[in-house]
Amino acid sequence: MSVASLFHSIQSLGFLKDISESALVYPIIMSTHLTCIAVFGGMILMTDMRLLGLALQSYTVSEVVTALRPWKRLGGTIMITMGLLLGGSEADKYYGNPFFWAKLSLLACIGVHALIFRPLVYNKTKEIDNSPTIPGRAKLAAILSLTLWFGVLTMGRLIGYYEPPQATKQASGPSKTYGSDWAARQTHIPPDLNR
Repeated sequence: MSVASLFHSIQSLGFLKDISESALVYPIIMSTHLTCIAVFGGMILMTDMRLLGLALQSYTVSEVVTALRPWKRLGGTIMITMGLLLGGSEADKYYGNPFFWAKLSLLACIGVHALIFRPLVYNKTKEIDNSPTIPGRAKLAAILSLTLWFGVLTMGRLIGYYEPPQATKQASGPSKTYGSDWAARQTHIPPDLNR
C-alpha cells in the first residue's frame, strides 16, 4: 500500500469524511485548533523567555514551569487532537503539500527536543533557580524551542497557501486572460487603421 493510498483511506473514514463535508463542524474544529495554538504558543513563549531571562523575572523558573505545565499539557492535547482531525479529514490534499511535511518534520524535532531537554532542563528547574546565572543548556533549550515552534507556526500557516502544480494544459485556442486577448486583438488590426 502506497502512502498516497493510505492517506486516501484515512480521509475516507466515515467520521472524517463527515467533518470535511460539514459547514459547521470543520470551522469549529479549525477555530479550536487555532485558539489552542495561540494559548499553548503563548505559554511556550513565556516559558522560553523566562529561561532566557527576558520575561517574568519576578518569578523563579520553577514557578513559571510548574504553573504553566498543566495548562500546556491540556492545550497541547486539544491542539494535537484537533490537528489530527483536520489533517485526517483532508488527507488527500495534505499528502502532496510540502509545507505539511515540513510541519510534521518540525513537530518530530520538537519531540526530540523534549526527549533531550526535559531531563536536562525542564525537570531540573530548582538547579536553574539556585544557579547565579541561567545555564547555557537552559538558554539553548529555549532558543531551539522558540525556533522550532516558530517554524511549526510558519509551515502551518503556509499549508493553506500551497497550490499544487496543475497538469499541463493542451493548446486549445487563445487564452481567456485579459492580457492575452488584448495582444491577440492587436495583431488583427488592419494596417491602415494602425497609424
